[in-house]
Amino acid sequence: MLIKYKTLQDTAAAEYVINKSKFIVNAKRTETEDAATDYIVSMKKKYWDATHNCSAYVLGDKAGLKKADDDGEPSGTAGRPILDGLVKNELSDLTVVVTRYFGGIKLGAGGLIRAYGHGASLVLAKAVIVERLPCEKVELQFAYNFMGNIESYLHKKDVNILQKEFTDMVKFTVLIDAVVSGQIVDTVTDITAGSCAINSLGQVYYDVPLS
Repeated sequence: MLIKYKTLQDTAAAEYVINKSKFIVNAKRTETEDAATDYIVSMKKKYWDATHNCSAYVLGDKAGLKKADDDGEPSGTAGRPILDGLVKNELSDLTVVVTRYFGGIKLGAGGLIRAYGHGASLVLAKAVIVERLPCEKVELQFAYNFMGNIESYLHKKDVNILQKEFTDMVKFTVLIDAVVSGQIVDTVTDITAGSCAINSLGQVYYDVPLS
């Protein structure tokens, strides 16, 4: 069964300078470990001349897979603060890479932790966050005389109608929030006096922007 969680809509980026060191932050929605590692490799190639390309990712609807990389910075001062920012915001299926161009002034362990943690916070503040809602994808097939009442009811309940087909019968393909899908299907059945043919196509995710 799918569960709801939060992630990025797509990508986000930010830049900042601390004590002459330039930091460039890139974040991307990544739904597999291969996608996460490929993204990190691509950022390292893009910023090949940087002093460090530190990263972290969280994967899975339960955020069960987590990894952080300091990329040459002192252990625990870069990747972990980035990862902590993702966990604190209860996000998953995303990867963040913080690139550093050393400016000649050492920041110390505490300064590095704050600098890399700031990078995660900054890029997430600029990102579009979405909540992934588990939905039931359902086909509803019914006679034409029920279409007005059914369509009005579905709009009232904020049901997303993906497709409408018109043959000898009307067929709507819809996405229904899994929490209320049973109630909505029962009401559609009542509207059609039990004549609506209902075909469940399984659960899928529907993304709702939060920011």
